[in-house]
Amino acid sequence: MLRIITCFKWVIDQADIKTSPGSRELLLDRASYRISDYDRFAIEEAVSLQEQHGGSTAAITVGSPAARKSLKDVLSRGPEKAYFVNDPSFDTLEPSQTASILASAIRSQLEYDLIICGEGSGDLYAQQVGPRLAEALNIPMTTCVSKLTVYGTQIIAERKLDDGIEVVAIPLPALVTVLPEINTPRIPGLKDTLAASKKPVVDIKATDLGQSFEPCLQTITILASSMERNGVKFSADGADIRKFVEVILKTGNIS
Repeated sequence: MLRIITCFKWVIDQADIKTSPGSRELLLDRASYRISDYDRFAIEEAVSLQEQHGGSTAAITVGSPAARKSLKDVLSRGPEKAYFVNDPSFDTLEPSQTASILASAIRSQLEYDLIICGEGSGDLYAQQVGPRLAEALNIPMTTCVSKLTVYGTQIIAERKLDDGIEVVAIPLPALVTVLPEINTPRIPGLKDTLAASKKPVVDIKATDLGQSFEPCLQTITILASSMERNGVKFSADGADIRKFVEVILKTGNIS
């Protein structure tokens, strides 16, 4: 029977993000939080595989104490147990830190055959945590999975790539990151929500891990994207070709 771990992140709801007038600074003071949409597919796939093959499903997240609000939601979606790795310093983590913390917690607290992550997170979308976690745990992994089948002691994964579909076989234990098209996440009902309150949650503090986690990079600030058009018009005849070339050489781009 499969022992499955699904990783998730508590992120800012993108619909609540505002921009400061006259600048690209993000206003987040009134923003609410939610489970990353990409991770909902990972949770659903983990629970679906457990329903097909038996075993167990545990969910794990890393964050500040405020992320505790995510636990009832994730448990209502099917996992039997949640692991909450938390510390006030875990509020703004780089992907390398998140992966290292997850690896440390999983090595010390959990047994597993399969780890399922979303392809990225709803905030940074760096797509690094899954691969980094597999590297830290020294297990095989694959990304961009659109279909997943368990076959004995291995998994068969269909990977959706730019130039087609690749099918790979990976021995367990392993890690996969899944795409949104892999399934349709269930919507928890009242019974699921009530049952979630009775499911166990294991608290893991930073001090329990016995090490520090330094970032490879440091994010100084995050600004809203912007699009500025040059507003240069050219005629369809050859007279404006020289002008077009001059604009390209001067600005490096045209839109």
